[in-house]
Amino acid sequence: MSRENGSTIDAALRQIPSGLFVLTTRHNDVRSGVLARWVQPCSLHPPLVMVAIAQGLPVEPLMRDSRAFALCQISADDALLRRLFASPPDRDEDPFVSLPSRTAPSGSPIIERALSYLDCELMRHVDLDTCYRLYVGEVMHGELIHSDQAPAVVLGNNELMPPSGTNGANGVTTP
Repeated sequence: MSRENGSTIDAALRQIPSGLFVLTTRHNDVRSGVLARWVQPCSLHPPLVMVAIAQGLPVEPLMRDSRAFALCQISADDALLRRLFASPPDRDEDPFVSLPSRTAPSGSPIIERALSYLDCELMRHVDLDTCYRLYVGEVMHGELIHSDQAPAVVLGNNELMPPSGTNGANGVTTP
């Protein structure tokens, strides 16, 4: 099967919305986190989620060694978390030092200002021979922390979508 023009495929893929999360993990005394925008549930029984993470990030060996990670959902208004976790911290930096957080049962950091969190046991990782790896986690714990805020949702081109019920850049009210 031959592939169509890449630009038309890219344009169509950019229309798929996804949530914005900070993936956190901890192994021994090292904590780390990175912005994750490709997160999807993939099973209800047992509850599983999958997340795509760029290869070579410092969180990868921590996740594999600890066999755990957490996903902290970001508010649409939270520019601080988007900026803090947009690029991975150095291996010697702890991005949670000045950020109010607690520890999930798995040991992963939970960001207190997150809308919700899912604490996951790493079930599998899949190397796709691309620049990303898929990680599948079984959700062991979770909590809705702040239900009064709208979650950050992005399109494939990293454009932040306006919260539901507000006017977007194109003047159209979102459903």
